[in-house]
Amino acid sequence: MKAPASLSLLLDGLDRGDTTALARAISLVENQRDGFEQVLSHVHERAGRTAARRIGITGPPGAGKSTLVLQLIQQFRGAGLKVAVVAVDPTSPFSGGALLGDRIRMEAVSLDPEVFIRSMATRGSLGGLATTTEEVCDVLAAFGFERILIETVGVGQTELDVARSAETTALVLVPESGDSIQTLKAGVMEVADIFVINKADRPGADQLQREIEVSLGIRRGNAFRHVAPHHAPRPQADPRMDGSTAGISQPLLPPVRPAGDPPGWEPPVLLTAASRGEGIAQLVEALDRHRAYLEASGALQRRRRDRLAERTRTAVNRALLQWVWDESAAEAMLAEALDDMSTGMRSPYDVAAAIVDHAKTGATR
Repeated sequence: MKAPASLSLLLDGLDRGDTTALARAISLVENQRDGFEQVLSHVHERAGRTAARRIGITGPPGAGKSTLVLQLIQQFRGAGLKVAVVAVDPTSPFSGGALLGDRIRMEAVSLDPEVFIRSMATRGSLGGLATTTEEVCDVLAAFGFERILIETVGVGQTELDVARSAETTALVLVPESGDSIQTLKAGVMEVADIFVINKADRPGADQLQREIEVSLGIRRGNAFRHVAPHHAPRPQADPRMDGSTAGISQPLLPPVRPAGDPPGWEPPVLLTAASRGEGIAQLVEALDRHRAYLEASGALQRRRRDRLAERTRTAVNRALLQWVWDESAAEAMLAEALDDMSTGMRSPYDVAAAIVDHAKTGATR
């Protein structure tokens, strides 16, 4: 189907590298306005051929995620890489927009033409991600951004969808807010590829580091690998590991897998002080190591295939949902059944089943 003239101009702008066209395309996709699927189809092939890396930064509010993202931007820009940030924020109950959309802490890099920052509202998504975040990342990848940072809203244990959009997920925690207890039981531990204890210049950072290492060890069967005996001082960091920054020690020896276990990724537990720029180089190095692991193990290709399959299901569900309410008799059947539901003669589930059965026949208004 031929695109309308205005949409064709937008697509041409994307191909030329016009940042204004990029912003318009993202708005089109985010709000699912007419033509957004044509935009996504247009960028699909290019997005799949780029070397863009999608990195999720998740964690509780107040962990310093935005400051950490700023430091990562500066590290990547120092390496000559183009960087995009998708900052997913809570939704305003009044405007429907992102509450923290100003991103004042990123002002230092906002004027860099090779940096693009976009705030998106969750719009009720309980997983901490806007429903169109993955699609927006496709547009950014096709535009040529080599690092795409997805900073999520920080809503706690429900913030698991980040792993579906990102190839590497970093969970950011702080030592003094009780995160250690939450971390030991939170499902997000299952999807985190790298653990970052930020504000590690504060008391309790080393303790939280050990607790996380023990928790990870429980899953692997070597829970106390990192715990120093009570009668001896804790060993110094192994120089083969991530090294150390001023005042911040890094993990001890790499965890040892039980005999017979297949080789895999052992999530490192890193210490950073983002406000002072400490530990950031070690985090970047860990991100590179995880990417190399994904490529060597074949996990990167598997994740991409899974993501494409899930994306297709989402597109089908979205189209069917729109058809049911816009083209079938569903809305009329609902209106007719409201009185019966109000008196208790019928339940919403009975009505829903009737609507689905009617839709299956292909009957329309």
